[in-house]
Amino acid sequence: MKTTEHCYVGRDPEISGGEPIIKGTRTSVRAIVENWKLGLSPEEIVIHLPHLSLAQVFDALSYYSDHQKEIEALIEKNKIPENLLHPSQK
Repeated sequence: MKTTEHCYVGRDPEISGGEPIIKGTRTSVRAIVENWKLGLSPEEIVIHLPHLSLAQVFDALSYYSDHQKEIEALIEKNKIPENLLHPSQK
């Protein structure tokens, strides 16, 4: 696990291609940010991802704030192509 300047965020080349994750989990910073962008508060994210602490979620959002271009690029890269979405999801 490669550490970062954020205490709960690290990288492991064996998990999610080395993208930033919450240490000790397989949960990516990207997944937390995507939930937040959907309108979930950090407190609600913890309800949906109960293996995380509120501190871990806040640290992931802090990482996003510091590395916005990187996380936005990962979100775009992992987006489901529109032609594969059900019409109700477009």
